[in-house]
Amino acid sequence: MRLPYWHIDAFADRPFAGNQAGVMVLDEWLPDDVLVAIAEENKFAETAFLVRDASGPENGGADWELRWCTPTYEIALCGHATLASGHLMLSHADYMPDAERVTFRTRKSGVLEVRRAEAGYELALPAIRTEPGEWPEAVALLGAEPQEVWLSPDRYGIYLFGSEEQVRALDPELRGLKALGTDQFICTAPGSETDVASRVFVPGGGVDEDSFTGSAHAALTPFWAQRLGRDSFTAFQASQRGGHATCRLEGDRAWLGGPCVTVVEGSFYLDG
Repeated sequence: MRLPYWHIDAFADRPFAGNQAGVMVLDEWLPDDVLVAIAEENKFAETAFLVRDASGPENGGADWELRWCTPTYEIALCGHATLASGHLMLSHADYMPDAERVTFRTRKSGVLEVRRAEAGYELALPAIRTEPGEWPEAVALLGAEPQEVWLSPDRYGIYLFGSEEQVRALDPELRGLKALGTDQFICTAPGSETDVASRVFVPGGGVDEDSFTGSAHAALTPFWAQRLGRDSFTAFQASQRGGHATCRLEGDRAWLGGPCVTVVEGSFYLDG
């Protein structure tokens, strides 16, 4: 079985930056364990899988169905692989090259949209709200004491520090964080060259430190919009690869903007 395959760097204006995503277009859904096995073979934080939505937007559906897998399990929401999927659909001659927007129906996050924008593309994700909380077991493993802790029931935790330098200097105990579950540990502070800076650790999900995390910015958008007193700001994820985004809060949606770069196009061969 020959499956079309793309390797796309999302939230990146050049190769080897932003976050890598595998994107694969299928005629129909493969078994769940096969999807995870493909993602494990790809070794990226996430691989996106696309199947045309049989109902279509004219019947209340979307253009495509979309699912995401890490190397270990299927996840409920992934931002950078959705942006990469939108880039593929809106730039590839076989799909939707003349369209201004593309919609994706997901299993747990509703219908997501990617549209063309000045920065390349904009992605709409459900805004993730957090509340002040406490998690001393996690704080003890981060390597420094945050000023505040904000948590959501959806396993997103925001840890606020005083400066970008503090965030960059963190050396968390990843094995300990992994034992706490599949939570995202989002460490953030005011940025030195952007409004906001962050690092994101998800060792329980098979990703010790993510390069750029769209879903984390769906939580950071309402968090920082309230603190900054405005609905839009610039953000930088200070990983080894680095990734930039514009963030805008619009109702219950976090709009994340950034470019994508196609790095590899080819075929994935699957036995059986």
